[in-house]
Amino acid sequence: MNAKSPVDPLPILKHLVSTPSVNPMGRDVSGDEYYEGRVTAWLVQYLESHNLPVEVVETADGRANVISRIDSPGATKTVLLDAHQDTVPVDGMTIPPYEPTERDGRIYGRGACDVKGGLAAMLAAFTRLSVDRPQGMPNVVLSMTCDEEATSLGINHLVGSWSDRAPAYRLCPQRPDVAIIAEPTLLDIVVAHRGATRWQIRTTGRACHSSRPSEGINAIYRMAKVVQCLEDYAAWLPGSRPAHRLCGPATLSVGLISGGSSVNVVPDGCVIDIDRRVLPGEDSMGVRAEVIEHLRSKLDFDLIHEEPYCLSSALGDELNGPLAEKLGTAIRSVVGPREIIGVPFGTHASRVAAIGIPSVVFGPGDIAQAHTKDEWIEIDQLHKATEIYYQFCAAGG
Repeated sequence: MNAKSPVDPLPILKHLVSTPSVNPMGRDVSGDEYYEGRVTAWLVQYLESHNLPVEVVETADGRANVISRIDSPGATKTVLLDAHQDTVPVDGMTIPPYEPTERDGRIYGRGACDVKGGLAAMLAAFTRLSVDRPQGMPNVVLSMTCDEEATSLGINHLVGSWSDRAPAYRLCPQRPDVAIIAEPTLLDIVVAHRGATRWQIRTTGRACHSSRPSEGINAIYRMAKVVQCLEDYAAWLPGSRPAHRLCGPATLSVGLISGGSSVNVVPDGCVIDIDRRVLPGEDSMGVRAEVIEHLRSKLDFDLIHEEPYCLSSALGDELNGPLAEKLGTAIRSVVGPREIIGVPFGTHASRVAAIGIPSVVFGPGDIAQAHTKDEWIEIDQLHKATEIYYQFCAAGG
């Protein structure tokens, strides 16, 4: 690195991995392993130790976004760098999740890839920018948001603050001009991705003793018919509309099912969780209405469709072409040409882009390693991403 004040992201990443910040994903849990509180506290300590301004904004009980900012004299442009603090749970991991292990050019541990590697790279680049203050750099806001892995409380709160309906953040009172969202992209630039609409469907029945099942109505049997209809619908869906040129086809899956209270009771209730992946240009609520109508036309009993607990819009590439070009210039200066791509998973970028802010996704690591039993990231990519974030901002953003 050609730096006056290089900042090594590796020790930052090791500390982040060793500090649990598990998103319970809706489960009833206790203990300091869960939620972002310990990471939030460490981020505040780190920023203050480097004489950087800090704002902590609670978005839910005990969960907060951490914001910092570098103002550049005369700058008229503001760049947002965003990375989330939380990780998925550690169930089924085959390595110690909170012991950052360095081996064969990799760092292993929960969150190393998704997305504490990207957070460490952004934090290191941001710290270096605060010292070097390259001439012509824009204002840079670093947002370290909570709850990305479940309901996106953090980014929704931040984006909402840029409207008249919510209090402004002290360090980011106005919307930025462009945004880079950290996720594992193998140093490619993601300009488009699918969104997701998730909700629960319930069947109801009438309970009775299992020795006389004809006296009841079995809600699980009803749900079996629902699931079969959805399986047929899921097979039909990808060919029912054009696939996106970067993100692929629309998809649907049933991911969870539960019902009944005891084996000797005919169940009076059953519930499934639906995951409908949304293409750029599709309406997040409209796709749900389509599923509801399909089931209504096929079944002879009523269903209860709960309100969506996840409405994540897709990211289109209509606004972010110039941003991708500028980021591509910084990438080429460090690692040579990389690809501009679309991906099937969702990110914070769609929520920022939804209010007209050009946004792309970029970071170290491979999404194939995210959420895995032996999660890891290549150290070389960690360093290269740090340099790229720095060079992008140093060149004016």
